[in-house]
Amino acid sequence: MATQDYAASIQGVSIRVTRLDAAGNLLNGPGDSYTTSAFIRVSFTPEYEEGDEITEKAADGTVCVVYQSPDTLKRITMELAICEPDPELTQLLSGGLLLRKNLGTFAAPDRKSVGWSSPGVGDDPAGNGVAIETWSFAIKEGKKSATLPYFHWVFPYVKLRQSGDRVIENGLLANTFEGYGLGNTLFGSGLDERWEFPVATERPYSYARATWAPTGRNGFYTWHGDLNAAVSNKALTSNVATLTTSAAHGFAVGDTVVVAGVDSTFNGTHVITAIPGTTSFRFAKTATDVTSTAVSPAGTALVEANSRAVTDFASEGSTSEYNVPGNEEYNADLPIDFIIASTEDPTA
Repeated sequence: MATQDYAASIQGVSIRVTRLDAAGNLLNGPGDSYTTSAFIRVSFTPEYEEGDEITEKAADGTVCVVYQSPDTLKRITMELAICEPDPELTQLLSGGLLLRKNLGTFAAPDRKSVGWSSPGVGDDPAGNGVAIETWSFAIKEGKKSATLPYFHWVFPYVKLRQSGDRVIENGLLANTFEGYGLGNTLFGSGLDERWEFPVATERPYSYARATWAPTGRNGFYTWHGDLNAAVSNKALTSNVATLTTSAAHGFAVGDTVVVAGVDSTFNGTHVITAIPGTTSFRFAKTATDVTSTAVSPAGTALVEANSRAVTDFASEGSTSEYNVPGNEEYNADLPIDFIIASTEDPTA
């Protein structure tokens, strides 16, 4: 019996770029991980250090010793090309500052990224680097494989900068980044804990077949692995169910939760509509009211590994000093300030 189905890697599906801290840990804040399908290519080339050749001759001129040391992998060189001058992805990959504008009102701001400013002269554009993951289709006999339909490619530590001529003309503006990649054990299982081979991340690149890819996502997201909680109490009032967990659950409004082991009224798959506290959550359920009752033995609530779309950043005030990786004044112990916000009042 074959140990694999010999599927081919065809087409790029999506790419996820995640900011690293100074030590190499993945960051998972509102502006730290960007996922998109709008890329042209990801290419990489293993770069080897040639081994030394040792040759020694005898007194009569004949060769008596010859030895060739093996070539050794020292890193990979990488290139990433994207479809458009995406300011958010550009800032994440090559430093600089993201320029955002309020397209709403002064009282109810709706800030959007509208531009990008390059790194300052003398700055390191790559900063602390990023982790890059990309997915491609696994094709067998002309169609996606039925069991593991994707290839998951992992580059755990990459430093890139913009490359190529930036020409504004009657044609596509080049949006290409190039640099190098190394291993990074702190990548671990990834932001959503879907990478099953964390020990392999000590190497510059790895790939494995996968059941899932982040399709249909474009923009900044925060990520989580499987979230499991024990349900200790149940209640239902006016078609709203409230379940209490024995510890903080980490769920969020909009998550899909699978409830089991409570009873036939509450069990099933639901969309969370409210989080009244760190140990409780609510969802719509049309049924007879249930008074608050302990669940014994405890039931379970599961939110599977997934992403949460970022609608806005926590803060983005204009300032004259920026804590940007690569800047001479950068302080790794402080939050990264990578945004200039327009001070214009849209209602003025």
